[in-house]
Amino acid sequence: MTEATYHPLSGLWQPTQLQKLHYGPNSVKTHLLSCLPKQSSKAFIITGNSLATKTPLVRQVEELLENKHAGTFSKIGEHAPVKQLDEATDIVKKDDSVDTVISIGGGSPIDSSKAISYRLHETTGKWLYHIAIPTTLSASECTMAAGYTEADGVKTGVRAGDLTPSVVLYDSTFALHTPERLWTSTGMRAMDHAIELLYHPTATEMPARWLTLQAAASLFENLLKYKKDPKDEDIITKLQLSAFASLGFMGYNMKGGLGLSHALGYALGSPYSIPHGITSCLTLGHVVKLKAQDPAAAEQVARLLPFIGETASGDVKKDAERVGDRILQLVRDLGLDSDLKNYKVGKDQIPIITERATGGRKSGDVYDAVEGLVKGLFD
Repeated sequence: MTEATYHPLSGLWQPTQLQKLHYGPNSVKTHLLSCLPKQSSKAFIITGNSLATKTPLVRQVEELLENKHAGTFSKIGEHAPVKQLDEATDIVKKDDSVDTVISIGGGSPIDSSKAISYRLHETTGKWLYHIAIPTTLSASECTMAAGYTEADGVKTGVRAGDLTPSVVLYDSTFALHTPERLWTSTGMRAMDHAIELLYHPTATEMPARWLTLQAAASLFENLLKYKKDPKDEDIITKLQLSAFASLGFMGYNMKGGLGLSHALGYALGSPYSIPHGITSCLTLGHVVKLKAQDPAAAEQVARLLPFIGETASGDVKKDAERVGDRILQLVRDLGLDSDLKNYKVGKDQIPIITERATGGRKSGDVYDAVEGLVKGLFD
């Protein structure tokens, strides 16, 4: 394993299989057909019910594809339940002409498309060519992993280099249909990616950390601008690019999960039906303040201060804590949830959440620190 070390600087960045990233208004209309891998390609669409029934977006893509459209599955729910994933997989398996999957929506349709490709590869040896059309800022389109929810409510997943989408289309006209709360909360999810990559031991200095600093700075600025004017397509596009910069440059060299905030997000998300954008609102600021106690992590987080208009003091612990405070304030300024009072989670779940987030620990310093953080979400 090649790790990115801090002193001296060294590392290796291995880019993913992403071939094209189109962005801007009407990117889908302008570029979708040229992004198909072959003239004879047949594409199957994976999306959610709301996008299919409450917006014109899915119909637009179907009409663009014309005879290249092999079908649409629009039952993917939040956290990608395995029952729906099984159903979609069976449909795709029955059509040998399908070589491309087009995901339209947030993390669940995108992850489901990856998982379908993974399952198909297990039985046929081929991968589906994946074109992602994101309508949130969750940045699932940037990764080689696919998460979905088992019948017991626990999140699981698969991982392979060939699961990274080959094409990403960021179209601001599509994002205009995304509810504001979903857009801003998934923006905090992108912030979660950016911050946790900063202190991840296998994230490279270049381009990963350099671009996550820029991503976080842009998210701080443009999420607030979006809240004032959610129809400004330039701001929408800047946020889409911020989401990509938050996670799109981790590369194949990235090892393991992102970090504690993400681990807490998985422990809180699908088991209690809390959207992952909201879990980042709940956990990230507190996790950053906790990571400030670790000198190596604090040194990385403190680098963000000049990017958000503040002067570093030189005390990396205090500076990292200030970043945590700024994140918590941003959540409040966006009007998003900062505690669990709006969700059906009892205090009896604290040890279960803590154990899940700490990899099965039942005691110890790490367990105690995370337990304290989880308890604070009930106040």
